[in-house]
Amino acid sequence: MGQAQGGVIARLKPGGIAHELGLEVGDRIAAINGHRLQDLIDYRFHLADEVVEVSVLKKNGEEWLLDIEKDPDDDLGVGFTSQVFDGIKTCRNRCLFCFVEQMPRGMRPPLYVKDDDYRLSFLHGNFISLTNLSPEEMERIKGQRLSPLHISVHATDPGLRATMMGSPQAGRIMKQLQELIAAGIDLHAQVVLCPGLNDGPQLKRTVTELSGLWPGLRSLAVVPVGLTRHRQRLYPLRTFTREEARTIVQQVADWQEEFRQRFSYTFVFLADEFYLLAGEDFPPYETYEDFPQWENGVGMAADFLRNLDEVLGSLSVGAGKKAPAMPTSANVSQGTSTRNSARAARPGPWTLITGRSAQDLIKKMAEGFNQRFEGVNLDVLPVVNGFFGPTVSVTGLLTGQDILAAARNVRPRGLLLPEVMLREGHFLDDMTLPELSTQLGVPVQAVPSNPSGLAGFLLGDR
Repeated sequence: MGQAQGGVIARLKPGGIAHELGLEVGDRIAAINGHRLQDLIDYRFHLADEVVEVSVLKKNGEEWLLDIEKDPDDDLGVGFTSQVFDGIKTCRNRCLFCFVEQMPRGMRPPLYVKDDDYRLSFLHGNFISLTNLSPEEMERIKGQRLSPLHISVHATDPGLRATMMGSPQAGRIMKQLQELIAAGIDLHAQVVLCPGLNDGPQLKRTVTELSGLWPGLRSLAVVPVGLTRHRQRLYPLRTFTREEARTIVQQVADWQEEFRQRFSYTFVFLADEFYLLAGEDFPPYETYEDFPQWENGVGMAADFLRNLDEVLGSLSVGAGKKAPAMPTSANVSQGTSTRNSARAARPGPWTLITGRSAQDLIKKMAEGFNQRFEGVNLDVLPVVNGFFGPTVSVTGLLTGQDILAAARNVRPRGLLLPEVMLREGHFLDDMTLPELSTQLGVPVQAVPSNPSGLAGFLLGDR
């Protein structure tokens, strides 16, 4: 069978094709119809036939060749240990603003992996630079129609992009984007905005040139640079001031109006953090169109506020007292019918944990719930990020140690924190939820990061 490439089976669907044929966890699916498998994409692409020849390397060293007849859409019923069988393609750039370079030592090894893999961009929406893309990989993207892809552009000025990304290959970005679009690949782009580098006239040039690629380039997000306190011997960068953020908010609002006139689509979107920093209201929910940059922190606040209005609207408030009317868990997210109940299923007091940037949103939710859920008694604890530094204010980057230090000062009766803080049950500093609960001596519960999820928890849905 030659070199042992392919995907190692991690789990089997009972009664699935692979299970019925005698494959086991630990076996390796090496090739389909003679094509060596590099990743999950290859597996799915070459499996889409009625008759397939599957090469398997058994964990005991045996080599099997299986002829399988099936419907083209049928899967073999396996899951793999990794979605990329030949290893993640890592970043070769030396970006001036790289967040991984600002991470403290001693964390889990996966947190230091600088992914720049076009396959993970297709599978999960990860942003890539295209600087490490070979001609063969470009042809594969076009041949297998790996669309959409998510591209970190930062600047369309070739010299500036090469400087910001520390790579001479970075200056080819516009030609690469044009080539992908010509092949029918849809793209989404982002600009990590750094004061004094790619803002001002450079941002205008970038937005103008990228908008010229519409509709192949479907959306563009502008997000602020993230800086930690671990920036020793790195390029000097700073965060935006409130006045600078207000200028950017207005500038992007003008572009959005222009693009809605030209494209009937907003096209350029600003990260929620800019509105929070500027102290400006978020744009209407409809401005975010189909939320193409959701994972980039774009539109989450507007969606949160809309969801909060729906949930509160489904809860009636009695005259001069807290609401006896409570929504069924099935209707919480829809904001429709209600049922009567004397009090919430999980009475408080509860303390809601949040990062500083989202504290006003969380306080608004707590106030609304306190008015409508009898006996809940929610309060809010904004937590300063001591692990990465106070300039990092987003909730998802808080650690267990940060929460522990803040909560010890207020002695809460019970903590509720959003699930976005956890990765496979661990905070970024590897502390677990049970460990945090034990050290504080109070119940600690992870809940969904939206109002309907919290309402469901309070009603006993979780």
